[in-house]
Amino acid sequence: MDYIRVTMDNLEKEHICCAISNNKDVQVSSKKAWLAERFGDGLVFLKSVERGKCFVEYIPAENAWVPILADGYMYIDCLWVSGSFKGHGYSSDLLNACIGDSKEKGKKGLCILAAAKKKPFLADPKFLKHKGFRVCDEADNGIQLWYLPFGENADKPQFRECAKHPHIKEQGYVLYYTSQCPFNAKYVPVLEQTAGENGIPFRAIHIESREEAQNAPTPVTNYALFHDGEYITNEQMNDKKFLKLING
Repeated sequence: MDYIRVTMDNLEKEHICCAISNNKDVQVSSKKAWLAERFGDGLVFLKSVERGKCFVEYIPAENAWVPILADGYMYIDCLWVSGSFKGHGYSSDLLNACIGDSKEKGKKGLCILAAAKKKPFLADPKFLKHKGFRVCDEADNGIQLWYLPFGENADKPQFRECAKHPHIKEQGYVLYYTSQCPFNAKYVPVLEQTAGENGIPFRAIHIESREEAQNAPTPVTNYALFHDGEYITNEQMNDKKFLKLING
């Protein structure tokens, strides 16, 4: 498999693996706009030359849109290989490329979000463990911070205090989200419309800066749904899933 790094020079012509539509699709335009603003912060987006979900996205942890303390580390936003690309070692290829690049940049190691059991849109803990990652912190809702230190004396990353006990005061359904995930551009408005049509108390909070993300009341910032103050899920939903959740 050949891979290509997406940069400002080729962003417009390259496909974004997690959103295969054309550039006119709101999901693609939203994601590309978010990427364009992050490249200056050191973000790397490495993907397969083939169209499909096979890519890794990472950024210096100081600039990550998650509430963590991990100075000197590289944070992996997303490592996603699915469909026909699975089972060929591409995940290892992408991770190894991230490791090599991070070492060249003098980083202490890598960190990434996961959970004890695989959750949608989070890294597979079995894969992480196989690759030498370890859990270094865990929030009350079971979201874990995993790390791969490049040296045994490296400090352990940790969650900021605001994210260790995910809870908010607001009642009803409250969704925190960013434009990092392209699906949000399509499905957040769907939830807003569904909630309005069904008389469901709902508010979507769009996190629009690194500072807001690093002080969010949840480890997962690209999509975190709360109900009556309690964290529920990080799984993106369409109208049917949302109503099913509400109706039990």
